[in-house]
Amino acid sequence: MWGVRGSIPTPGPHTVEFGGNTSCYEVRAGGALIILDGGTGLRLLGQELVKEMPLEAWMFFSHVHWDHIQGFPFFTPAFVRGNKFHLFGGLNVSRTLEETLAGQMDYPSFPVHLTEMGAGMTFRDLYEGEVVTVGPSNDVKVTNARGNHPNGVYAYRIEHGGKVIVYITDSEHYAIIDPKLKRLATGADVLIFDAMYTPEEYAGEAGGGPRTGWGHATFVSGCELAHAAGVKQLILHHHDPNQTDAMVREKERRARELFPHTLAAREGMVIEI
Repeated sequence: MWGVRGSIPTPGPHTVEFGGNTSCYEVRAGGALIILDGGTGLRLLGQELVKEMPLEAWMFFSHVHWDHIQGFPFFTPAFVRGNKFHLFGGLNVSRTLEETLAGQMDYPSFPVHLTEMGAGMTFRDLYEGEVVTVGPSNDVKVTNARGNHPNGVYAYRIEHGGKVIVYITDSEHYAIIDPKLKRLATGADVLIFDAMYTPEEYAGEAGGGPRTGWGHATFVSGCELAHAAGVKQLILHHHDPNQTDAMVREKERRARELFPHTLAAREGMVIEI
């Protein structure tokens, strides 16, 4: 876990335990290196991956809001010739994934354009429900489903060797459990879920006005989905930038009362399945 925070990076003394970088996860499946989202945590991952170059990786973007792409212009391996990246994103925005990543690097926002990055890159825009196989041996299966977020978002299910990881971020819950996300998460060994808010924050009873319609969920809805889908381990992801380490710990504690096998995502955490 290289970035577990939502909306905006939050460095400082009150976020050092869980981390302040935005969304980025590294998944190793067989011989495949899979990267989920390119928030500011991607910069840290890139520094580590320099040791493995030349390298090939498959990158899946949930969507292209800033906190999920901000790290890409600072991803060192993307500037090095001989590295190869396959980038996937959903057909859910007005521009393609390639156009959006290039757009944040356009003048005057950034001094180096996407076309000046030295690594080989291929872009693929995914349709909802499409299944792709990736990896050197083409033996890792990745399935997607749409979540519930302004401008759209994709959730991903990664399967390899009988093990399953599901990544659902930036998806607001309905009055009932979303059947598409339940189907995607069924039987997952690990479910990474956007539990940005407490129920009180979501309803506007704490920390400002209501967050309804903002495209994020609570730990309660994450626990409900974990139960319904028969998940083994729930990871609370996308911590609100206003949540201190103490507040995230309390969110984790409350979630464990509903689903005991729950952990709050922490930068640097490694889970081996």
